[in-house]
Amino acid sequence: MADTPEQPQLYLITPPEFDLLDFPATLARVLDARDIACLRLSMATRDEDKIARAADACREVAHARDVPIVIDSHWMMVERHGLDGVHLSDGARSVRKMRKEFGPDPVVGAFCGASSHDGMTAGEAGADYIAFGPVSAGLTGSGETAEADLFQWWSEMIEVPVVAEGGLTPELVETLADRTDFFGIGEEIWADDDPVGALSALVAALD
Repeated sequence: MADTPEQPQLYLITPPEFDLLDFPATLARVLDARDIACLRLSMATRDEDKIARAADACREVAHARDVPIVIDSHWMMVERHGLDGVHLSDGARSVRKMRKEFGPDPVVGAFCGASSHDGMTAGEAGADYIAFGPVSAGLTGSGETAEADLFQWWSEMIEVPVVAEGGLTPELVETLADRTDFFGIGEEIWADDDPVGALSALVAALD
């Protein structure tokens, strides 16, 4: 009998803006409802104090549930705020520097758009995972989409874990379930009045 492929894990991404008075409780409900492999703090603001306070609040919620937390780009906050690593948004460009800075233990992830070349370069430089996206058209940015074929090729050829993110739908979750290691889920659920229900509906194919 053939081995059953492992189900992809869920990688949660915070909204770009949130209120610290109520978001930690909402985050806790989501983390309590589903098995979440990792949380990424991904904020639009450049206000260092606001990011720092959000990092502390989200770390407390995540670590209480044994969920690692990485921060988008702001690598200098990793050690200072007890985070587990950094998610780099510039492809392979900074991975080698970050790996040298951090050593082998903290997580270093790299977002590589739809570029398999950037993904391979980042993996060779020491990235722990590669994220490709958006997986559906119509989002802001370059207009380039990470197609299912990219994830298929990566899953067959490359050992570095891969994240599918950006514009996920229930149909895309079902399509990509046997081609990706993680689903990066953020704004797909936070705009809903019931993020827990929205997450369950989004990933129903995994159940």
